[in-house]
Amino acid sequence: MTKVLVTGGAGFIGSHLCEALIQQGFSVVAIDDLSTGRQENIQCLRSSPAFQFVRETILNPQVLDRLCSEADLVIHLAAAVGVKLIVEDPVFTINTNIKGTEAVLNTANRYGCKVLIASSSEVYGKSEKVPFHEDDDCLMGPTSHSRWAYATSKAVDEFLGLAYYRQFGLPVVIMRFFNTIGPRQTGQYGMVVPRLIRQALRGEPLEVYGDGEQTRCFADVCDTVNAIIGLAQHPQAVGQVFNVGSTEEVSINELAHLIIRLTNSRSEIRHIPYDEAYAPGFEDMRRRVPSIEKIQSLIGYRAQRTLRESLMTVIKYEKARLGTG
Repeated sequence: MTKVLVTGGAGFIGSHLCEALIQQGFSVVAIDDLSTGRQENIQCLRSSPAFQFVRETILNPQVLDRLCSEADLVIHLAAAVGVKLIVEDPVFTINTNIKGTEAVLNTANRYGCKVLIASSSEVYGKSEKVPFHEDDDCLMGPTSHSRWAYATSKAVDEFLGLAYYRQFGLPVVIMRFFNTIGPRQTGQYGMVVPRLIRQALRGEPLEVYGDGEQTRCFADVCDTVNAIIGLAQHPQAVGQVFNVGSTEEVSINELAHLIIRLTNSRSEIRHIPYDEAYAPGFEDMRRRVPSIEKIQSLIGYRAQRTLRESLMTVIKYEKARLGTG
């Protein structure tokens, strides 16, 4: 069996990816320092002989060296995530994302491991050229706003990965994730879907930031995982950047109304200014829509689950967590 090392393997996407890999016959090692990941996310995998969990930071060189020396493929998901965390702790964001990716690439290069790097639609910055294509220009906000630290750090991750590919021949694939949703996603760091669903289930006002007319495309985590595995197995993906997401565009106001209907909630919608939700001068992207032509052409990827189907899955999960389902 191919042995896969998943960094951030106890996180939201990482835990779903580990499950899918094991189901497809891979041997998986997950490393996670549990700063944002959770033990409960991988509890169902503990009994599998094909799964191993290492609680450690990827910045520990001895541990990372040992794990990469035993791996055929590294899927690098470990990162600082969530707008709230990014605004509140920019030093952690920059250090985790850039130093972590550098450590993974440097160690993987020592052993010739193939590396898939999770990037983000945030790298498109304030660009208004929709839908976003992988070779489009990126327009970042000012360095005085820590909100753009995450976008810039992920762009540096991409530059690093592609530099290792071009200079050393290390097989690297860049995956630009657009908004991914599903069970196990925490709303603690600003993720909108779990936060709104929990508010609706509790009968609390749904807090929509800004005017709510900003639009997003939400991809189900199962579709995202299928894209990751598809790119990992396709030799022509190496050295390239791929958008991974859904093209079903929805405003946050529409999302909030849909969640209220699906949960049969009596909650109202309350608009919160960005300055109050995050920080003074906070800037957001008005539209975030991917072009998925490139990944569709290579591996036949397209989102299988609709937004409504994904929301129902998350609602069921959150009801179970709250003890109301």
